[in-house]
Amino acid sequence: MTLRGRLTLFYTALLAVLLTVVAVAVLVIMRGSLISGLDRDLQDTYRRFTEIVSQLALNDPSTAMERDEAGLLPRARYLFPDDAIQIEELAFFDDAQALAVALEEASGPEAREQLFKLLRVLGDTTRLNIGLARNQPLRLSDEELTRLITSPEGQIIVKRDVKDPYSSEMTPYRVLVKLGPVQLNSAVLGVARPSFAMTYVGRSLEPLADTLTQLQRVIGLLFLLGLILAGAGAYLLAGQALRPLRQVQKAAEGIGGQNLGERVPEPRTGDEVQALAHALNAMLGRLEASFEAQRRFTSDASHELRTPVTAISGHASYLLRRTDPSGQQRESLNIIRSESERLTNLIANLLQLARSDSGALNLTRQPILSRLFLAEIARELMPLAQAQGTELAAQGADVAFEGDPDRLKQVIINLVGNALKAGSRHITLGSQPEEGGQEVRLMVQDDGPGIPPEHLARLFDRFYRVEDSRSRDQGGAGLGLSIAKGIVDAHGGRIWLESEVGRGTTAYVQLPVGNIPDLDDEDVP
Repeated sequence: MTLRGRLTLFYTALLAVLLTVVAVAVLVIMRGSLISGLDRDLQDTYRRFTEIVSQLALNDPSTAMERDEAGLLPRARYLFPDDAIQIEELAFFDDAQALAVALEEASGPEAREQLFKLLRVLGDTTRLNIGLARNQPLRLSDEELTRLITSPEGQIIVKRDVKDPYSSEMTPYRVLVKLGPVQLNSAVLGVARPSFAMTYVGRSLEPLADTLTQLQRVIGLLFLLGLILAGAGAYLLAGQALRPLRQVQKAAEGIGGQNLGERVPEPRTGDEVQALAHALNAMLGRLEASFEAQRRFTSDASHELRTPVTAISGHASYLLRRTDPSGQQRESLNIIRSESERLTNLIANLLQLARSDSGALNLTRQPILSRLFLAEIARELMPLAQAQGTELAAQGADVAFEGDPDRLKQVIINLVGNALKAGSRHITLGSQPEEGGQEVRLMVQDDGPGIPPEHLARLFDRFYRVEDSRSRDQGGAGLGLSIAKGIVDAHGGRIWLESEVGRGTTAYVQLPVGNIPDLDDEDVP
């Protein structure tokens, strides 16, 4: 995965986590707010109920005649349509404090169980309800009764599944259970005697659940939309942040041994990218100085060596022509002259490499026909090949391209010479169009012993030689392929070798066609 992809994934994941946290926080806050609002409604319902309960005359026997088929009082149901109310009179106790004292005195499990049993018997005998099925009353467990009695506010909130009076469905309710005085009967002779009772006020949780479900859907939709927008934004931001780095990368990829004087752009971002570009430019400066020193040394040394080597070769030739040396002396002079000539060739090669490295390799470009060009080289090298018993032929398509014929001839001759030195018996020169006619490929194929795979990657290194296939007596200094690569690089092409041990080697030179006008045969070299 690219750096941009990793940054996009990281930012998207981070935003997804943040959106998830925000969504969960919103849901928790909204649920808490809805629950708090419901609890306030329950308290308000309790207050309103205790204010008007005496007017409902729930204890009056005549009121029971008003109940409908479901056992509900129409008037009470009209006043509290959304609530389930149940009231149980605890006549044995004057107030919540007395009940708390009774619970405290019931220290043992059996005594406490008797107290709870008493409370349930009182509830069953005095129970009145509104909005509840008569056969499905609300009840508290022993633990809930204990919490209710010991609560400082004299109230607790519980959750119960309540049966709908008109159907068999069970609905979750949030129920406020409160201990306190309730005026169940109307005042007699102006005297009101409230009863101590346990009052249940409940309301369905379905509206709250529906609201939370809708909120979850909205938040989920917003989460997906936000995640998509966040991913797209992160991708764009990552691309914007990496744009200076891509500019530096593109500039660095275009810098090679022949244009070390160029530098990568330093974006004025004030961050690590600018520091990296500055470090790369400093490194390129050091490399340029080092390469320039190397080229200058190679060029200067070659120039300085030319004169003494030429003098040595000339004096050896003079002694051979003008004197009458003995057999051993003649042999030594021949060796001196031969080695001087080899050293002269080496110096010439070094000078050419120095010019190639410095970008001073001048090319005289002109139109060339590939097959005609290769056929001419084959004719020139035919005597040398026949002397060695080697067949040399040119074939392939005739592709017109632009190049320096002298320099490219040097490349092909070098490749053919390597094949001859390897002992090939059949050498074929070929050409064909490539990349839809935008490039031309020149080939030198032989049936020599081949080159081991471990040597192929280093064949274009300077002074590198495959000793087991070419002896030092036959081979040069190991600069031929380096010079050929420099010439091909100067043409904007590439050169490579493919070989299989025991089956031969094929050298490929692929060059851009360039701007080729309509040609007449006499205009082509």
